[in-house]
Amino acid sequence: MKIIGLTGGIASGKSTVADMLIQAGCIVVDCDKIAWQLAEPGQAIWQIYVDRYGAKVLNQDRTLNRQAVADIVFRDRQEMDIINSLVHPLIKDRLLAEAEVARQRGAKVIFWDVPLLFETGFDKMTDEKWLVYVSPATQKARLINRNGYTEDEALRRINSQMSLAEKQKLADVVINNDGDIEALRRQVLEKVNNGQR
Repeated sequence: MKIIGLTGGIASGKSTVADMLIQAGCIVVDCDKIAWQLAEPGQAIWQIYVDRYGAKVLNQDRTLNRQAVADIVFRDRQEMDIINSLVHPLIKDRLLAEAEVARQRGAKVIFWDVPLLFETGFDKMTDEKWLVYVSPATQKARLINRNGYTEDEALRRINSQMSLAEKQKLADVVINNDGDIEALRRQVLEKVNNGQR
C-alpha cells in the first residue's frame, strides 16, 4: 500500500485539496482531526497542555482554550519545539494505526493530511509527498482575510512553519493554488486520474 503525505502551509488550501481527494474516492486521514481528538478533556494531548501550562489554557468547561495555547507557542519557538516533541509521537502512532487499518481493508493508497509533514519528519514514513503551494503574497492575504489577523499576526503564523519554497524542494508533486477553485480541482483530479494515487 502506498502512503502519500499531503501538506501545505497555513492558508495554502490543503484542506480544500483533501476534501477534493475524498470526493474523488480517496482515503484521507486528517492529522489535525487526530490532534483535536487527542486534545479533548482527559485525552493525552489535553493532559500535556494542562501539565505544562495549568488551568490558564482551559475554558470554564475544562475544554482546551486553543487560542490561549496558540498565544503561548506561536510567540516562543523553544516552547513550540518542546510541545511538538511531546505531541508528535502520539499523532504518529495514530497515523500508523490508521494506515494499518486501511492496509487490512485492502486499500492501495492512503493520504495523510499533515500540515507539518516535513517539520515533524513524518515525510520519512510516506512513499510520496504532495504539496499544495501558494505564493507568499497569496498566503498572507488569504490568512488576513480568512482569520481577520493583522499583518504581524499572519506573518508570525506563516513564519512558524517551514516556508512553502523549502517544502517545494522536498515535494514529489506540487499543486499550485494561486488560481481559482476550478483550476485547483482540475489539478487534483488530473493527479488522481493519472494514477498518482
